[in-house]
Amino acid sequence: MAASTDGRRARGDVTRRRAARCAADIATTHGLDSISVGALASATGLSKSGILTVFSCREAIQVAAVAEARQVYVDTVIAPVWGADPGRVRLAALLDAWVAYQRAGVFPGGCFVAATSAEYGRRDGPVADAVRALKREWLDLLERELTTSGSTEPAEDAFRIDAYLVAANTRRQLFGDDAALETARRLALAVLSG
Repeated sequence: MAASTDGRRARGDVTRRRAARCAADIATTHGLDSISVGALASATGLSKSGILTVFSCREAIQVAAVAEARQVYVDTVIAPVWGADPGRVRLAALLDAWVAYQRAGVFPGGCFVAATSAEYGRRDGPVADAVRALKREWLDLLERELTTSGSTEPAEDAFRIDAYLVAANTRRQLFGDDAALETARRLALAVLSG
């Protein structure tokens, strides 16, 4: 009996992860609000009942999409550079990793954080809370590294760096402007030098 239970749990975990990743992809191109069980089933090839077995409702899928996007962001942008010296060196490496994350097309609609922050900026509820927490976590990381690098205004400098990255994401998505990524990187590095 335990073996079949373990098998169901493993299949459920695979379904949950696959659906959450697909939902995160959809969120970057069409928004978190566009996610539905039917659309997710079509996009993943999973059954609606299979999706509803691992997620109790649409809101749970949206929250899982944010959690999955967070993990992808940590794995592709933050973890690879975590061994760098704290402060300026790590910040420069984070900027390089963020540009590489964009160029690699990790999400079809660009940066998940940028895409969902605007969509959920004035909302309440579990999905908005998850989006807000993800953005706050990123800003806190920037502020900590800026403090370590000697910034006298880490919150303001983090604001500037984040603004450059969000603007680059927007230009890249609207105009296919890859040069915007390098412009954002250069301007953000100038914040570190200032």
